[in-house]
Amino acid sequence: MRLVALGDSLTAGYGLAEGEGFVPQLQAWLQAQGRAVTVVNAGVSGDTTAGGLARLDWTLAEPADAMIVTLGGNDLLRGIDPAASKANLDAILTGAAARGIAVLLMPMEAPGNYGPAYKQTFDAMYAELAARHGVLLGEPFLKPLVRGETERSIMRELMQADGIHPNKEGVAKIVEGMGPKVLELLNAAAKS
Repeated sequence: MRLVALGDSLTAGYGLAEGEGFVPQLQAWLQAQGRAVTVVNAGVSGDTTAGGLARLDWTLAEPADAMIVTLGGNDLLRGIDPAASKANLDAILTGAAARGIAVLLMPMEAPGNYGPAYKQTFDAMYAELAARHGVLLGEPFLKPLVRGETERSIMRELMQADGIHPNKEGVAKIVEGMGPKVLELLNAAAKS
């Protein structure tokens, strides 16, 4: 099977040595589960939901069985209107559906600095889109690194010095936390 990971620097493996990023660690985890799957790194550092949409056709030029979508973090850093982010993600999911590709949508969580209305609108869009498109919804991407309920409680020892990107150990926790949903995604893809 061919699994495409469409995302930003979190997917691309920013700041990590070769083999330590999300895609190679997920590939190794899936192989350890006995899954014959190739995970394709379609992560571009700095990419927004608009950037992900703009390169969707190119990314899916080669057939794919399944796709993980991890976009929205850079939209947050730039304060982009959640309605624009939602429209871009909606179009990405529509494009995947048109190709018969099973999708796992991985949410990002907005910080509180844009106000409660922005946070509520942004955070809610992932579940709304997953329900509308009938795709799998994961837990927020960085959730396995959080102790307690707030982003402020993120485990610093699992982050790179920039405080934004996970280190090798942090990526391992993310992969371990996400793994069961990825297996569910692959099972869904195998049935379609």
